[in-house]
Amino acid sequence: MQKPSAILFDFDGTLVDSAPDLAGAINDLRVESGLAEMPFESLRPFATYGARSLLKAGLDLTPEAPSYEQNRQRFLAIYNERKLSKSHLFDGVLELLIAIERSGITWGIVTNKNSRLAEPMIHELLIDKAFRPAVVICGDTTPTPKPNPAPLLLAAEKISTAPETCWYVGDGESDIKASHAAGMTAILASYGYIANHAAAAAWQAAHSVDSPHALRAMIPA
Repeated sequence: MQKPSAILFDFDGTLVDSAPDLAGAINDLRVESGLAEMPFESLRPFATYGARSLLKAGLDLTPEAPSYEQNRQRFLAIYNERKLSKSHLFDGVLELLIAIERSGITWGIVTNKNSRLAEPMIHELLIDKAFRPAVVICGDTTPTPKPNPAPLLLAAEKISTAPETCWYVGDGESDIKASHAAGMTAILASYGYIANHAAAAAWQAAHSVDSPHALRAMIPA
């Protein structure tokens, strides 16, 4: 592959394994509602799409339900309290970022996570370890989050990089759709929160990697 000018990453399920705290928050909400906890593995695939998918998986609530917004706000409050309890970088992420920086490639983060949740995590897990992204775009940075390409295009603009020279790495269908729409090279993080890997093949990412170590091997010297 041609050396990219920049590599942009999704956050949850790509750089950070936040599923333990997301699943924990929905289970806390289930307990508050008088329900038993659900197994972690049954909730993990829904972590990449945040509150809406977890509320559907954990409480069978959709946005049309009268109690949806109340439960969504309670879920977010619980998650905000525990967001860094068990969340951690995936194995190999720091080595990947070292390789990217040594090769002179700019890197950044484009996530649908709200900034009040994402930014403290980015600081503690990355910036405090001396890994500072050149750009961070959160779910409330633009009016239209992924799969709309606007967040990716804004990230490219902020780092003065042509979208067609960027790679975008993510574990969700919305990541791949946004990457295609922005004209970037889409790379699927297959180690992330993917419920159906056969279906994910239909998203037509340019490449799929099964670990951050595999992505590191793709970085040109």
